[in-house]
Amino acid sequence: MITEEKIESSLKSLFETLEFTKEPAGLYDPLRYMISISGKRLRPRLCLTAYGLFKDEFNEEILQPAAALEVFHNFTLIHDDIMDKSPLRRGVPTVWVKWKEDTAILSGDVMLIDAYQRVAKAPADRLPAVLKLFSDTAAQVCDGQQYDMDFENRPFVGMNEYMEMIGLKTGVLIACAAKMGAVIAGASEEDCRNLYDYAYTLGLAFQIADDYLDAYGDVKVFGKPIGGDIVNNKKCWLTTRAIEKADEALRAEIIDALDMPVGTDAEKAAKVSRFMGFYDALGIREDALGAIRDLNEKAIGFASRVSVSAEGHAQLVNFANRLIGRTK
Repeated sequence: MITEEKIESSLKSLFETLEFTKEPAGLYDPLRYMISISGKRLRPRLCLTAYGLFKDEFNEEILQPAAALEVFHNFTLIHDDIMDKSPLRRGVPTVWVKWKEDTAILSGDVMLIDAYQRVAKAPADRLPAVLKLFSDTAAQVCDGQQYDMDFENRPFVGMNEYMEMIGLKTGVLIACAAKMGAVIAGASEEDCRNLYDYAYTLGLAFQIADDYLDAYGDVKVFGKPIGGDIVNNKKCWLTTRAIEKADEALRAEIIDALDMPVGTDAEKAAKVSRFMGFYDALGIREDALGAIRDLNEKAIGFASRVSVSAEGHAQLVNFANRLIGRTK
């Protein structure tokens, strides 16, 4: 088993030395920029954690696929920011703002290619399974993004639809990270499945936490403008729950408020304030925190079924608790 300290030092070394093609700089500088502003690197961290439950040392056959998960995730963020017209990512200008949309699209494309090149460095005997897992996941993430955009044009989205969407957009990539590490390590099918379910459930909790922080977070900590989901009519967990929970009259008010103008900063602020009022009146903040806790506990239940040592189980519990700790 590999310790959390070793995982941390390996991640630090991996991303300090990660290289991309140097020229043309206008194409590859955005890749270097995105990796340099990356957050907690939870996907490669989880991949290495899962691998480390069954192995004692890291090598390039796991480190490069783990890096691929972060590269792929950042590719999706570059394109998401264009679609959402987001000016900030992790507190700094987004790629499309810094380099314009055309470059951002092309740099995102080459980031996807780079991710596949790194995944291909998995052990030869595990490569078919790893490539299928990664490719299936990549397609599912695109499905989730399309559902997310489709929902912007609908006045009402049911909670089951919302949960399916975030499972595709967020949950499957986090689940892929855990299963990929286990597959490369040669874990049993049952352990791979339980680690996938553990991470998928954590991914749901993580996305609800992200939705929560979009409304109740601190822009200096959250790294992007507060209320962006409200301004963009995203069917986030909070709005979905508010519409679900409201009586008929209040539901009509909420749906009408979706059409509030957001052409100026003052209009954006007014819309955010209106929805925060809905959330507060309906107790949505408390509901969101409860949902995050429940999913975290469910994820830990899946982790308890993985056939590893007590120390290994403790690592999985620690990872889960740290992931949602930002909402506590």
